[in-house]
Amino acid sequence: MHKSLLRALTAILSCTPAVALAQPKADYPSRPIRIVVPGSAGSANDFTARAIAQRFTEAWGQQMVIDNRSGAGGVIAHEIAAKANADGYTLIFSTSAGLVINPLLFKVPYDSFRDLAPVSMGSINPQMLFAHPSVQANNVPELIALAKQKPGQLNCASAGTGTPNHLGCELLKSMAGINFVHVPYKGATPGFTDVVAGQMHFMFNSIPAVLPMVKTGKLKALGVGGPKRSPAAPTVPAIAETLPGFECVNWYAMLAPAGTPAAIISKINGEMVKMIADPPFAQRLLDMGSEPLSSTPAGLADHMRKESDRWARVIKSAGIKIER
Repeated sequence: MHKSLLRALTAILSCTPAVALAQPKADYPSRPIRIVVPGSAGSANDFTARAIAQRFTEAWGQQMVIDNRSGAGGVIAHEIAAKANADGYTLIFSTSAGLVINPLLFKVPYDSFRDLAPVSMGSINPQMLFAHPSVQANNVPELIALAKQKPGQLNCASAGTGTPNHLGCELLKSMAGINFVHVPYKGATPGFTDVVAGQMHFMFNSIPAVLPMVKTGKLKALGVGGPKRSPAAPTVPAIAETLPGFECVNWYAMLAPAGTPAAIISKINGEMVKMIADPPFAQRLLDMGSEPLSSTPAGLADHMRKESDRWARVIKSAGIKIER
């Protein structure tokens, strides 16, 4: 009996160092944390990432440093995060495009589901469907009716083939059963400019970019792509009110390199859930045009999978192909 107990105790003690090494340090974080952002300074996800980083810094007393990596449509940023040490000191504040859309359109050097560990959702930015004032439609039902009267005669601008606003055009086309011409531009700004000038009929774009022009009457808002009306434009109907299930939003989320200890993931998640539930912080995001939204790591993983499946169907139906 004594020998059995001694052997068991020896076995436990011999495992202790390995177990300790597998656990995150109790003082995490003990040095600055890098947040890779797949976008330039001043972009929508950059603004949100900086607001989140500031709150982390205030709460933990360690600097969170934003590392903007805007090249190759976000591919560079995701590859950096995927290959970083899984120690909690490199995170990525990613986008729906980088996580689920780009991998469906062309070959990327990372697997969002294998190489990155979900932490939490951060915010969503519903896209707004807007038109030039000359378009004889003031809402989505009227636009659908107009498109059916003039099949193939209306045009929808986008920031380029395969971009989120292009996919919004294709989703509208398929769900409404209408036909119009997609016109890709090299970026959102030139497409937006041509809608303002009346060269293009309508377009999807982020609410903060569109709303000032709507308020001055240079554009008219037809609908928003979120599942419900946006607090930033509460009088504008959600497109889902006409086409149930329609959703065209950019969403942003925090992830870490795969293999990051669960305790670190949990700690970061807990802090994000706390800050996003804080009314002043939530209002700050709303003022920037983002709708605050947190989740569990498992909830984010599930959302990513559903979004990948949904956009895969849209891409296949529209026959979109991009080679890089």
